[in-house]
Amino acid sequence: MLRRIRQAFTLIELLVVIAIIAVLIGLLVPAVQKVREAANRLSCTNNVKQLALACHNYHEANGKFPPAVMMDASVTDSGDYTHNFGPNWLVLILPYIEQDPLFKTVAASVFDYPITGNNMWRSLRLAEIKTLKCPSEVYGATPFSDIGGWARGNYGANSGTGMFYDKKIGDEGLEISGSKYREYSGLLYYGTTTSQHVLGVSPRGVMSANSSANISSIIDGTTSTALIDELRVGLLPSDLRGTWAMGQVGASIQAGAGRWDSPGPNVSWSKYDDIMNCYDSPNSNMGCDNQCNRSYEVTTKSFHPGGVNIGMADGSVRFLRNGIDRTAYQFLHSRDDGKVFSLD
Repeated sequence: MLRRIRQAFTLIELLVVIAIIAVLIGLLVPAVQKVREAANRLSCTNNVKQLALACHNYHEANGKFPPAVMMDASVTDSGDYTHNFGPNWLVLILPYIEQDPLFKTVAASVFDYPITGNNMWRSLRLAEIKTLKCPSEVYGATPFSDIGGWARGNYGANSGTGMFYDKKIGDEGLEISGSKYREYSGLLYYGTTTSQHVLGVSPRGVMSANSSANISSIIDGTTSTALIDELRVGLLPSDLRGTWAMGQVGASIQAGAGRWDSPGPNVSWSKYDDIMNCYDSPNSNMGCDNQCNRSYEVTTKSFHPGGVNIGMADGSVRFLRNGIDRTAYQFLHSRDDGKVFSLD
């Protein structure tokens, strides 16, 4: 008898196989994405850890943390990036994150800047540095397009609970002398009224313009005070948010933590971030006041599900979850409020 030879699958069998493969892919893709994000978050945590330790190494060499940004006497508005702002905290700690050869190419102008306003240090502005980028960031490949182009980054110095306002240039840049803090409706302000600020000084932060804290002045304790926040990159090349070498709020400085329009991580409705020439996109969690002509305030943000990485002043890294109490979020960014709280 002739045996009937089967040549191929039937249509029904083929459809069943395809359906099974589709289900398996549907189960596998989320798992792969979770694994990838876990790896990205771990890498980002390591970045923040390296930056925090670099700040401590700078502290050991200089007796204090690096200033958020250096400003010379010609700068009358610390929130306007068209002014001659100088090297920021990330430029200053380059030797401590294995970027000493890059730093040496601009070292002369960095040390010369406070006296002459020499901006030759800006030649490193397009340098791509892996340690300064969170791998979860989606828009980090496109440079900030204005004033010559600047490479992106995702980490900002904690400049405190107030906005990066300017009113006057004090002695040596910005010493706060004879001033008092006050508390109003749960929010902390500097001065006798909410409008009294000096150039680039955001109250109670660790790093500000031309000034910074040392460990002994962090009265609340280094384990309870933020040093470094995550920031997201602007959605358009014209949006300065997330620009590593630029000493501006939103670019490499975090300011205004705990205000009504920056109440916690990843909360960013329209009109929230006060960033010069920003792109308002609340649906992308990148809301801002696109009519603002200065950069004074920004909300801590990341692409990590559920929160952001925060570098603490003791060199540790904590994952700050979305929905943290607004007051606790503010106290976290204040070095001397005298309040005790726990992130646990």
